[in-house]
Amino acid sequence: MTPVHFAFSTTFILGLMGLTFHRNHLLSALLCLEGMMLSLYVALSLWTLQLNSINLSPTPMLMLAFSACEASAGLALLVATSRTHGTDRLQAMNILQC
Repeated sequence: MTPVHFAFSTTFILGLMGLTFHRNHLLSALLCLEGMMLSLYVALSLWTLQLNSINLSPTPMLMLAFSACEASAGLALLVATSRTHGTDRLQAMNILQC
């Protein structure tokens, strides 16, 4: 495994561990998701450059567009839950409550 692959694998695993173990606030969960998506984007971009393939060149941009849509939906949920519940703590949200 090259150092570049190790670095991107480590950043993805650190984002996943942050999402798993430190999910007190919705904002921290969204930041961990964004870190994971950023590491995937950079790794996919470097993979496309290494293969020198024209067919795979739109793939990182498509993933970046999906990541932006995910971020905007997450921020909209953050604003909605902080307005209704008064906090962004995940323990304060009950799934059975409307």
